[in-house]
Amino acid sequence: MEPMTSEREPVQINNAPRRPRILLAASGSVAAIKFASLCRSFTEWAEVKAVATKASLHFIDKASLPEDVILYTDEDEWSTWTKIGDSVLHIELRRWADIMIIAPLSANTLGKIAGGLCDNLLTCIVRAWDYDKPLFVAPAMNTLMWNNPFTEKHLMVIDELGISLIPPVSKRLACGDYGNGAMAEPSLIYQAVRIYYDAQLRSGGSNVAIHRS
Repeated sequence: MEPMTSEREPVQINNAPRRPRILLAASGSVAAIKFASLCRSFTEWAEVKAVATKASLHFIDKASLPEDVILYTDEDEWSTWTKIGDSVLHIELRRWADIMIIAPLSANTLGKIAGGLCDNLLTCIVRAWDYDKPLFVAPAMNTLMWNNPFTEKHLMVIDELGISLIPPVSKRLACGDYGNGAMAEPSLIYQAVRIYYDAQLRSGGSNVAIHRS
């Protein structure tokens, strides 16, 4: 008879880092017409979920979003909770995400964040955000709105919170004016986040997702 053996086939363990979890959010600016392009920029590299304010939906073509990207709105915040014990959407999204990016960030939403207001899904996520994790914003607004003294004050406040600014650029704006205030291109936003993420990963930083699946 063949001798019995206790040897077994080796178990394969997946030690590869999981894909980053990116939460993309859009507020009410004409630049939200580029939101689908922004989502596509990140989907090949990361898991992506999206959040849109009511105003931003005027500019977002939902049909053009990548099929695997779920878009959450204010209606979802209220419809997913019925009783004590149910999950709270803005908390669940904050827990899920490794990095949050608000692009475009309108003057109105900037003011809300700087003032601590949280009257919709997006601003509730920001108010509940764990600032040990990165949060990027890419503003988009008229040049005079960008140059308004309130904007400078609000930018100082969010900088103190630890929010990273991806500055706007100068170009012909949707309103017809020429000047600074246009949202950075989706490719530049993606590049800024990737450079940050890769640098943190190389340095062993704890505020990026390096957990293994």
